Amino acid sequence: MIHKHSATLHGHRTSFSLEDEFWSELKTIAKARGMSLAGLITEIDDERGGLGNLSSSLRLYVLRYLKNTLATENEQHANPQAALPAA
Repeated sequence: MIHKHSATLHGHRTSFSLEDEFWSELKTIAKARGMSLAGLITEIDDERGGLGNLSSSLRLYVLRYLKNTLATENEQHANPQAALPAA
């Protein structure tokens, strides 16, 4: 289900609509990165440079993050020695 959310970005209120699954993943990503959800949303907003809409940018960020995480995990499984610290 899609829900409308609000955030303050650089002192300005904005709203966006996201499916519950994307909202949940954004919260998980923010926690994994050790940052606030508002901080992550601000970072994503800054990176989009005014192109596209915020809802789409948030969805694409989650997709890229998960794809990168999966690729890293697959690489570590394919080459377990790469995950070990250098001696």
